[in-house]
Formats: sequence, C-alpha cells, structure tokens
Amino acid sequence: MTAELVRGQNHPLDGTRVEIRIAADGPVLVGVALGDDQGRLAGTEAVVHPGAPRRPGVEVPSGAAAEQRIAVDLDALPAAVHRLSVLLALPGGPGAPHAFGAAAAPSLVVAQADGTPLAAYVVTGLGLESALVALELYRRRGAWRIRAVGQGYAGGLPELLRDQGLPRAAELAAEIEAAAGPGRTPAAAAPDPVALHHPEQSTVGSSPGAPAAGPDTPPSGDRVDYRHPRRSTAPASAPAAVTASAPSAAGPPAPPAGPGTPTAPVAGDANGWSMEERLYNQVRGMFEDLARSVAAYRSATGFAASRLERELDEALADPATRLGGAAETARAAARDRHTDLVDRARAVLDRDLAQLTAESEVVEPALPPALARWDNPVWQGYEVPQQHPMAVRLGDLHLPEAPGLRIPMLVRLPLERGLWIDSGPGPYPRGGYDPEREFGRRELGGALTDAVPDEAALGRLALETAVAVAARLLAAHPPGAFAVQVIDPAGAAAPVLAPLRESGLLPVSPATGAAGVAAVLEALTRRVDLLQMAVRHRATEALPPELDPAEQLLIVHDFPHGFDDRGLNQLRYLADEGPAVGVHLMMVADRDRAREYGPVLDPLWRALLRLTPVPDVHLVDPWVGHAWTYAPPLAPRRSEVLRRALDRVAAARPAADPEPG
Repeated sequence: MTAELVRGQNHPLDGTRVEIRIAADGPVLVGVALGDDQGRLAGTEAVVHPGAPRRPGVEVPSGAAAEQRIAVDLDALPAAVHRLSVLLALPGGPGAPHAFGAAAAPSLVVAQADGTPLAAYVVTGLGLESALVALELYRRRGAWRIRAVGQGYAGGLPELLRDQGLPRAAELAAEIEAAAGPGRTPAAAAPDPVALHHPEQSTVGSSPGAPAAGPDTPPSGDRVDYRHPRRSTAPASAPAAVTASAPSAAGPPAPPAGPGTPTAPVAGDANGWSMEERLYNQVRGMFEDLARSVAAYRSATGFAASRLERELDEALADPATRLGGAAETARAAARDRHTDLVDRARAVLDRDLAQLTAESEVVEPALPPALARWDNPVWQGYEVPQQHPMAVRLGDLHLPEAPGLRIPMLVRLPLERGLWIDSGPGPYPRGGYDPEREFGRRELGGALTDAVPDEAALGRLALETAVAVAARLLAAHPPGAFAVQVIDPAGAAAPVLAPLRESGLLPVSPATGAAGVAAVLEALTRRVDLLQMAVRHRATEALPPELDPAEQLLIVHDFPHGFDDRGLNQLRYLADEGPAVGVHLMMVADRDRAREYGPVLDPLWRALLRLTPVPDVHLVDPWVGHAWTYAPPLAPRRSEVLRRALDRVAAARPAADPEPG
C-alpha cells in the first residue's frame, strides 16, 4: 500500500534501489543534493543536476520536462553521504509559470526498482516559490527513510542553492539553467539503476559534452545549515533562509533571502486515520520542528563563537601586527561578523518560533481531553469516552530559547513503562523558571511560593502531580477500564488523595503499614503471574471471574518507608513485568532516601520515566540531544475541573460495571 505523505512526515524506505518519479503541470528542472550526516555539502560537486547528471549512486535527467525520473542506488553512494535532497525548479522562459503556486501542485512518488510505489507526496501550500526541496532520503541508525519536506524558495534556484551552503550559488544556478536550456529534453526511459554501480560505464540520460562529476572535494569553508523541513515560507518580518560561510575566496556570507508568504496553520494537518491521531502526529511534528530549529540556532551561535575566537587569534598571532590600527580594525571586523551571524541566526529562529507559536495557538484548542491541558475549555464539556485513547498528556516541554512556546508531552497508551514522580529536592534551576508564570502563585501549606518549595511542600506537590496524572488516565479511558490503588505506609497522603476518594474512584482505602504494603504487592504480583500465564497459553477465558478486567495503576507514596526486601523485589517485578499485562506503577519517591539499599534499586529507577513536580531540565530527546524543561500537568489552583472530571467518570461507572454475584 502506498503511503500518502504530508509535509514533515517520515516513512521507512524498503530496498536500496529506488526510483523517484516527479510529475508537474509544466516543465521542471530536477536535481539531487548529496549531504553528510549534518546535511552539509562537500561543494558544487555534491549537486547532481542536468549539467552533471551522474554521481555514484544517483542519476538525474539532463533537461526540463513535466515528467521526470531519478534513479537512486543507496548501496553505491559514497560512505559520507547520509542525505539526498530532491530539488525542483521552474526553468522560466516565455509563457512558463514563474511560481509553483500558479500551476497544479507537483507530486512525487518513491518506488522500488520493480516499480512498486512506496510513498507519494503532493507538495501543496506553494505560492510565490519557483524552487523547492521536495523530499529527502536520509540515513538514520543504518536505515534509510523518506521525509516529505516541501521547503520552497521565492528567490528561485540561486536562493535554494545558497540555503544548501554553496558559496557560488548564482553561478551554479546559471550553469544548471543553461545545461537544461532549449533542446535539452530528458530521455524517455528512466536512468538505469544498474549503471549507478559503475559510473565510468553507461551514460543513459546524459548528453555529449556534459561535464562529469568529479571526486569529492573538501568544503571551501565551514557552514551552518538553517533549513527547516516543515516551513515552506516565512513571515515577511524575517528572512526566508540564511546561510553563513567562513571567509573564503568566494567572498562574504550570502545575504538573507527575501521574504515570503507564511502558510496558515491548520489543526489536524498531519497524517492519521482519525482526528486524534492526526493531532497527535502534528504535535510530534511540532516537537521535531522546534528541536531542529533550536539545534540550527545553537550550531550557528557555536560556529560564530569559534570563528570569532579563531579570527582574533589570527589577528594576534603576528607580533609585528598585533598592535596598531590594522590589528584593531581586524578585531572589530571579526566582532562585527560574529554579531551579524548571530543576529541572522536569531532572525531565522524567530521566524520558525513565530510559525510554531501560530500553529500551537491553533492546535491547542483543538486537542481532545486526553491531550489537552486542564485549563483547556474542552474539559468544560467533558464526556467519558467509550473508546480507549491512543495517547495521554503528561505535561509540557520547552527550551530556553523559546520559554513561551510549550509543546505537549504526549505518551502513547498503554503505558510501556512506569512513572516516577521525584519528590526529592533535585537540581532544580532556582533562576531558570518562574513558578508564578508557569502555574500561577501556588498555595502550599498556607504560604504562597515564589521559589523552589521546601522539602515538605515539594513532597505535597509531587503527590498532587501523581493525583493529576492518575485523574487524567482515569478520564481518558472508557468507564471501568482503568482503576487506581494506593500504597501509603505512613497514612500521610489522605488530604491530597481527597479528589480520588470523594469521587469514589479510590474505593479501597490506601494500604498503610507493613502489612498493608505486603498485601497489595502480593495481590498485584499474583495478578501479573495469572495474566502472563493466560496470555502465554492463550487461555484468557480461563481467568477467574472475580478478576477485575480493568488496567491497574498502583501509586506508591513515601517510598521506601514500610518496604522490606521482599517488597522491594516485588516492586521491581511489577515495574518490569506489569506494563505488558496492564499493571502500571507510579512511584512518588525521593531517590536519596533509598540510598541505604545501595545499587539494588538502580534498575528500578532506570525502568521508570522520571517526572518532576516543578519545572526541571531533565528530559533529553534522542534525536538531537536537547535537554528539555518538563512542566507537570497540574490543574490551575482553586479550579474544580479535575474534581468535575472525576465525578463524571465515577457517575459513568455503575452502568459499565458488572452486577455483583
């Protein structure tokens, strides 16, 4: 089945020999840019185009046409190539459209060597752009994937090539347009993928006299790549694309690109079978977009700082010239270049943040209750769902470069790992967040906090976070499909557990004392054993009729108080084996208080997802390695939204629960 991609979507690539088919409303030029693992190009030789249509592993047509085909053999690519960007451009000329928006949207199909389509992408939302990066094939962890990009450029092919980091972009654009001029139509047959293994043999699709692609050459200078895969245009207040190069013979860095027209964000503008799935995928795309934009900005500022340091060292290296007007002029010029590069990088980041903020303002109100904040108006009309959700919101994430832009932290259901609400003091950033801005001034123990809470207030806040997460899980599931139990050895959690107790969703009092802890752990361990055996032997119909079919969430408060060695082993067993059979663990604990048990508990902590009751920089994404600030999903102070949602869940339960006896 062919995957229909939308802008920003990724898809696995099956096979190493593929054909990319392009169909447009009129003649287009096609090319391929070969980048390394950071997207950098080694030079003009890394662009396969009508004037140089063949490189090891890639062959493109040698002219402009409405239907084009690109042959790719991934096994034949140089080892340094990790990304292939498919480039499209309008050739211009009398009567030809000067912008993609004036004609039908171009489409691309990635097919296997036998012609079986794998993925299709229609590049919609184009306006004044006359050149674009349509899609990418990129390598991650040894596997190749497809990404629908749709990045357009109103400045045409020269602007696109500048954004690819090429210092002689205008000359290369002129060469490409001249090579694909009148009379240079591509061959009707597709390029032969077999020839890609042997570039010195077949020349299918090339023309006599076309310059051959030379060997890879080192780049003429360092480059910073600001490309943003999901944004086709930029607001008029910011440059559409910026590329900076180190000083070279080619001259100073290219100037900022001209303004474009921003695309209006739409809620649900992602792939998926349902609106919930589309919104989920859109939020994940926003997360990736913000990570990529900030990574580009940090890379740019790091490059600017290293270049400034190098240029200052060079200005001071010669004793004969380190003093005097010439040296001071060189230092001032270096500082000006540094400031200019940082300002341009920030302008591009601000452009992307403006687009993401506009998208967030559209997406956030459209989220269903399971994915929405507690202050979202959707909770005012909340009805208990009749189907299991695909994900749940466990808080918000943001980066210091964009503190006002909060990305929902969505976790797929059923939970694959337990949760740990850290009640310890932790390395919380005392100057890095504003509790009043994040939550409103919170009333804890009769006092209003405007700093990191003390130990007692932090413990209460951690339990409030656990109750908020449990309430969200209960409200996201159908009636009777989710249940909560609590272990509270010291009996100190009763005031915070009031919403669960008063609604009737915590029908059994929290287990207290060593005996209560042992009884609950024993019952849940036996439940996991029974369910595992039933699943393993395909005998779920043989389960005892009194076994509650609902998924179970065990909240453990004040750990490790009240636990002996057997209890610790049972807890580790539940953390490892429970999620697969619907038994989930939520720890409210201070790790430092469990130090006496030594490293025996280290596997337990590693098996749980750590959350914090106050914003903390501790969640690291595996994609670009950013440390994200996590903010917990607490309901607004003095709001009754959480209690009302729990009351509705409790009211729906009697009709769903089986009659006793």
